[in-house]
Amino acid sequence: MSFGDLTRISTNLQALDSLRTLRNTNSELGLRQLRLATGSRLNRAEDDSAGYSIAKKLEARVRGQAQALANIGDAKSMLTVAEGSLNTVMDILQTMKEKVIQAGNDTLGSSERTAIENQLDALSSEITDIINDTTYNGNSLFTSTALTFQVNAESGDTFSSTIGTLSVAGLGVDDASIVVTDASNASTALSRIDAAIQTIADTMASIGDDQKRLSFKMDNLSISMNNYEAARSRIEDADFAKEQMEIVKLQILQQTGTASLAQANAAPQAVLSLF
Repeated sequence: MSFGDLTRISTNLQALDSLRTLRNTNSELGLRQLRLATGSRLNRAEDDSAGYSIAKKLEARVRGQAQALANIGDAKSMLTVAEGSLNTVMDILQTMKEKVIQAGNDTLGSSERTAIENQLDALSSEITDIINDTTYNGNSLFTSTALTFQVNAESGDTFSSTIGTLSVAGLGVDDASIVVTDASNASTALSRIDAAIQTIADTMASIGDDQKRLSFKMDNLSISMNNYEAARSRIEDADFAKEQMEIVKLQILQQTGTASLAQANAAPQAVLSLF
């Protein structure tokens, strides 16, 4: 701090020092008020360049994880659609099994077995329709071999789920495979339906395993987001109690600075007493 000679009035160093200090106080007071207005300690990179960089990286990660969390929800929804269709297919196969067992009984005549055959053909066609109509955002779920989901904010952090390609021919329950014209054919058809039921059951179990893993990933990601958000908050968010305390101090300094400036401006008038 410079000290001036009060008898030299062209340059009032006391007033200049008071003005500089008052400006610094006003600037600091404005900064504290901005933090209270925005709730953020870092409103510009110059406030804390290192902290600003770290906070923005954490913010980017949290936002990426939030989208990954939404991705997992979408993935579970997709698998749920597939599971729902497979449940319906399973119900149809159970009905087909009942009808085939009925056809295996020689108490039935050819006309009765023909009626059962027609019903089985209709059920087989319905399975085809269900498989073909099971789509998600325009993508068929039973024709792709693998589905890949982005489940975190890092590149390559993905999860793959395989539903597998399904068809009535692949399941062995198409029109040509399910014939019940006599007890022997009915027995063969029953074996094929049992195999199809096992295939659907295994596929549903696999989907269930993937859904459970996605649920664990969702829980872990939620915890991770909270922790990263807490770390970002400690760096970037304003401490309202501290900022208010600083404002009270700065307001007092502002008042004393103003008074000091007024006194420094009035001091050179003492020179008039020399005349």
